[in-house]
Amino acid sequence: MAGRRGPCPATPGASPATPGGGADEVGGRMNGAVDLAAQALGHGGAVQALGHGGLVPVLGDAGAAHALAYSGPPAWQWSDLATSWTLEPLVLVLSVLLGGWYLTAVRTVHRGDGARWQPTRTAAFLGGLLLWIWCTCSGLGVYERILFTDRAVQVVLLLMVVPLLLALGAPVSLLVESSPEQRRERILRVLGSRPSKVLMFPAVSTALLMAPPWLLYFTPWYEWSLSSGVGNVVLHLALVLLGLAYFWPRLQIDPVGHEYPHLVGLFITFAEVIFDAGLGIVLIYGGHLVAEHYYVALGRPWGPSLAQDQTWGGNAVWVLGDLVGLPFLAALVRRMVVQGREEIKAVDAELDARFEAQAAQARAAGLPEEEETGMRPWWLDDPNLKHRYGG
Repeated sequence: MAGRRGPCPATPGASPATPGGGADEVGGRMNGAVDLAAQALGHGGAVQALGHGGLVPVLGDAGAAHALAYSGPPAWQWSDLATSWTLEPLVLVLSVLLGGWYLTAVRTVHRGDGARWQPTRTAAFLGGLLLWIWCTCSGLGVYERILFTDRAVQVVLLLMVVPLLLALGAPVSLLVESSPEQRRERILRVLGSRPSKVLMFPAVSTALLMAPPWLLYFTPWYEWSLSSGVGNVVLHLALVLLGLAYFWPRLQIDPVGHEYPHLVGLFITFAEVIFDAGLGIVLIYGGHLVAEHYYVALGRPWGPSLAQDQTWGGNAVWVLGDLVGLPFLAALVRRMVVQGREEIKAVDAELDARFEAQAAQARAAGLPEEEETGMRPWWLDDPNLKHRYGG
């Protein structure tokens, strides 16, 4: 009977339809449809009954039970990302407190030694806090425990985008510059300690970024984050902290226990791309539904099937994970350029200081000062090249 359009067949006890019967004919057909639906429900089936708007689905025992048991939000729409909101108190309070501290510290630096804090750093840090709030309080937070795809997008943003923006804000540098001298020394001493160096070792910080998604989807952690309010809040905080533990030593904008070449960060980024692709492929083609018992019990009566939802989520992990790596690469390359300029300035300042010291010694000895000629090019002294350049 499903999918059939036309008059429902007569059933025992239904009034026969007669030409020109008007209300009697309609009533007879409606009674027959209701009787047929009742019989189908009694056998666990599903039919389409005739209603005011045409054929409407009548669910069986399981479908009716799920539809009645479901108490979540209505069907997801793109507009929900901006119009649907929920409250995540801990994230909201932490964001407000951190934002207030950051702005206060910037003002302290300006008033202290007159140093100018870069506005781009302030914008990045506050943008990270706003994105953190949006990920957990907007429509993304409303449907985070309803749709696998929604949670997958949220995980990528909380683990890779929010921490990247916060790290670009250089909060540790701001803490050091806005602190009194004694506290500043203690902070730098802690950053130079052995535990700090171990935590910021490239292999350790990389594992803190690459391992959590695999552990999340293939351990009870994922279902705990769905079924428990505490688990959900822990996920919102843990992903951001783990991401910070990675981006802090990789960008090296803030003080670190030990500096590593930026090329190490480039190689790690390419490895992270491979891990994201591997995780996405497993979610899409692995044939295993993550948290299947939870989603079945949820009984969502709208949207994609569980398998289709996970397929979309796997694609989100794969594609978004790779796209998010692009801003990090851009920030890393920019950091390499800025650091290169700083090193050139430092070398020039050292050479100028040496020349001034030699000139001062010459004046003290009553000797004529030598002109500043700079460093001799290395190729003029190379045995294989000096004859070509008149060395």
